[in-house]
Amino acid sequence: MNSDFDGQDDQNFCWVNYFLSKAGHNFFCKVEESYIHDNFNLYGLNQQVPYYDQALDLICDVEDDDDYSEDHQELIENDADVLYGLIHSRYIVTNRGLQAMFEKYKYREFGECPYVYCQNKPMLPVGITDEKNKESVKLYCPSCERVYRPKSSRHENIDGAYFGTTFAHLFFLTFPELKPTQKPQTYVPKIYGFRVHEDAYAQSLEEKKQLIRSQSRTKRRIR
Repeated sequence: MNSDFDGQDDQNFCWVNYFLSKAGHNFFCKVEESYIHDNFNLYGLNQQVPYYDQALDLICDVEDDDDYSEDHQELIENDADVLYGLIHSRYIVTNRGLQAMFEKYKYREFGECPYVYCQNKPMLPVGITDEKNKESVKLYCPSCERVYRPKSSRHENIDGAYFGTTFAHLFFLTFPELKPTQKPQTYVPKIYGFRVHEDAYAQSLEEKKQLIRSQSRTKRRIR
């Protein structure tokens, strides 16, 4: 099987390590080989990945003697990426997967919340849907409980389904000591020290519309 990583030392090559080294793949953890080799954990994924068998062999570093065309090989490699992502979404809600993501969270590998009053709380990757090819991965802050887009454009091509809607919240149920107990301060808009009333903007807009209508009537009279 020819591939875009031909030429590397076959004896030392590991597809999973290669996958994790790709740009934007730093949110993924390494799924244990034993988990991938257990067919029970992969149940139903063959229906979501066209070249499932070849993709799985690629992930598991199984030699394939078939000679594929360049286009066919590219399809297999793309399916291997998808298959690993789908396996990853299942793995990270297991005890070992949660622990692996805890290690990355501990070192703030997913980034910090941009909201000022969260004081740089570390975030977790999250999917806003479990369906693949719908939304890219987002970041969830356990302090303000808001969801943000990752800073790097490299993550725009990472499917949110590879992390899912369950993981982030199960993570904080598993490690409740990491969930902030107090909500962050809310920013309050003020003018000269006085809080701006929530209806002030609508009132200001209405007054501006009335002024424009009045000016328009005045111009017609002058003409």
